Amino acid sequence: MANLNVKINDLSLKNPVMTASGTFGYGLEFADFVDLSQLGGIIVKGTTLHPREGNDYPRMAETAMGMLNCVGLQNKGVDYFCEHIYPQIEEIGTNMIVNVSGSSPEDYAECAARIDALEHIPAIELNISCPNVKQGGMAFGVTTSGAASVVKAVRERYHKTMIVKLSPNVTNIADIAKACEAEGADSVSLINTLMGMAVDIERRKPVLSIGTGGLSGPAVKPVALRMVWQVAKAVKIPVVGLGGISTAADAISFLMVGATAIEVGTANFVDPAVTIKIRDGIDAWLDAHGCDSVSEIIGVI
Repeated sequence: MANLNVKINDLSLKNPVMTASGTFGYGLEFADFVDLSQLGGIIVKGTTLHPREGNDYPRMAETAMGMLNCVGLQNKGVDYFCEHIYPQIEEIGTNMIVNVSGSSPEDYAECAARIDALEHIPAIELNISCPNVKQGGMAFGVTTSGAASVVKAVRERYHKTMIVKLSPNVTNIADIAKACEAEGADSVSLINTLMGMAVDIERRKPVLSIGTGGLSGPAVKPVALRMVWQVAKAVKIPVVGLGGISTAADAISFLMVGATAIEVGTANFVDPAVTIKIRDGIDAWLDAHGCDSVSEIIGVI
C-alpha cells in the first residue's frame, strides 16, 4: 500500500479523500455504509451563528449530469451544534471539520470562535459564497475585498487550520485565492457550486423555489479542474479540490493539477460508499504505477 498521508498546514490527513459539506450530513448518517475513521476528513454541513430554516421547497432538482440545490444552509445554529452534535462526533477517528457560513464578517468570526473552543474539531472551512447582507446581498466570495474581510475577521478569533471555500462565480478565482492567503488562510478549497437554473415548462415557472440554485456533480468537473490548476499555481498554501469527483481517476486528476487533497460531494448521494472506493482506487493506481507515495503525483501537471 502506498503512503497516502498528506498535510494541510498543521492538519494531517491519513489519505487525501474528504467529504464535501452538505453532502455527508454530520458523518453519522453514513456510518452504516463506510468506516468513517478510514476517511481523510469529514466536512460537516454548513453551520451558522443563528438557526436557519433554509429556503422553501422545492429546493433540489436533478440535471443531466448532476443536480441543482438551493437548500439555503438549513441548520440549528452553532450553539446547537456544540451542545448536541459535537458530543456525537468528537470520537470519530478522523478529522471532523466544520463548514462555517455567515451574513457578515462578525457573524463568521463569532461562529468560528465558538467552534475554536471544541478540542476535537481541528479545522474549519469558511463558505464565503454567502450573501453580504450589509452590502446589498452580493456574495463575499466574488470580490477580493469581500473575501479578505471575512478571512481577516475570522483569523483574529480562530486559531486552528482555516480552509476557505471559494466561489467559482467570479472572473479571476486566482485573485480571490491570493486575497485569502494574504489575510491568513491556511488553505483554499474549490470549487463551490456554479449558479444554475431549471425550468418547468408545463407550469412555466422555475423548478426551484427561489429560481436559481447551485449546480454540482460531474457536469462541473472540467471547470473545477481548470480552476484548481490556476489557483494551485497562484498560491503557496495547500489547495483542496472538489467539483464532480465520482471516481479515483477524477480524484487523481485533481491531485495532478495541484490539489493536496480532494472532497467528494454529489457522488455520495449516488453511492454512499464512494469515498472509500476512491481512496482504494488511488492506492491501486499508485501501486500500479510504481509510486510509493501520493505526494509523487501532487502538482505534476
